[in-house]
Amino acid sequence: MPVSAQAAVVEEKNGPFQIRTITIPTPRPDEVLVRIVATGVCATDEHMRNLDFPIPLPMILGHEGAGVVESVGSAVRGLDPGDHVALTFPSCGHCDTCRTAAPANCAIFPMLAFAGCRLDGTDAYSDSGVHGHFFGQSSFAQYALATERNAVRIAKDMPLELAGPLGCGFQTGAGAVLNSLRVNAGDSLAVFGTGTVGLAAVMAANAVGATTIVAVDVNDERLELATELGATHTVNAKTENVADQLRKIRAGGFDYVLEGTGRPQMLALAVELTALKGIAGLVGGAPFGTSAPIDMNILLAGRDLRGIHQGDSVPHVFIPKLVELFRSGRFPIDRLVRTYPFADINQAFADVASGTVIKPVLVMDQ
Repeated sequence: MPVSAQAAVVEEKNGPFQIRTITIPTPRPDEVLVRIVATGVCATDEHMRNLDFPIPLPMILGHEGAGVVESVGSAVRGLDPGDHVALTFPSCGHCDTCRTAAPANCAIFPMLAFAGCRLDGTDAYSDSGVHGHFFGQSSFAQYALATERNAVRIAKDMPLELAGPLGCGFQTGAGAVLNSLRVNAGDSLAVFGTGTVGLAAVMAANAVGATTIVAVDVNDERLELATELGATHTVNAKTENVADQLRKIRAGGFDYVLEGTGRPQMLALAVELTALKGIAGLVGGAPFGTSAPIDMNILLAGRDLRGIHQGDSVPHVFIPKLVELFRSGRFPIDRLVRTYPFADINQAFADVASGTVIKPVLVMDQ
């Protein structure tokens, strides 16, 4: 049967979230209805609220949901009511990249994530006068429709308020290190930006035994936390010359540099400070049309630059691995999370903007 739920809706560019009552229909054969217990707040949600990327309004955002499966469509085989799940990015399962185990690079990801409707153009939320299906979930609501491809079963003893961000922010940072760059014991890594993604990268690099891990940011408190989570060095970009300080640490450059600030000049610097045959990775998003002044000769000398989406993760494999890393104490994501009642969603976004919180997680009042 259709369910009624409270949802946080963006109605206008840069506008506040408005709590509305919506109706969600019975899942289609390939869909899963999830009772959301908690959902993370991500920078991508803020980009969408500001229309840095084109989306239809009004819309229910949210893409780091975690909860309990309420019901499943007739074609769903891998999930059952009562399963605990972390929701993640959508993918089609049929394009060349999906078929070669690279769903993070799904050819139709933009349509699945940002169009505000299903692939066939229908919107399960249309009777409520809003767009949904954001990132295949729209988890800023008490219930969300997802599919078997982006609902990942997790152990029931994993706290759901920590599980949601595994589907995006934590997955992106850890996956960039473990899947994309393949950082190994003894390697060197510099991380630009110590938000959710950057700190997840620091923790992952520490977990695999990287011996030089440098965190770069403008926030001393976050840099101190980065040290506690495994960074061997920190650089405050507000008070220090980043290039000079990093060259003092590794005169020949770093095996890997991960740029997470989305600032063009920092991407150029990441390439410049990468060692010969090293790799600079980009995970920081920027508005469409943003370009960076890369010196082509630096790349020509043998360095690589690659974009990284969702940590090149295969979520049904990688998210359970992150759960195990957390349970082992080597991926302490609880150090980054602050929970908020769902009704305080606007305060959570304000706290992110002010830099007073790293990873807000909204907890539903059922």
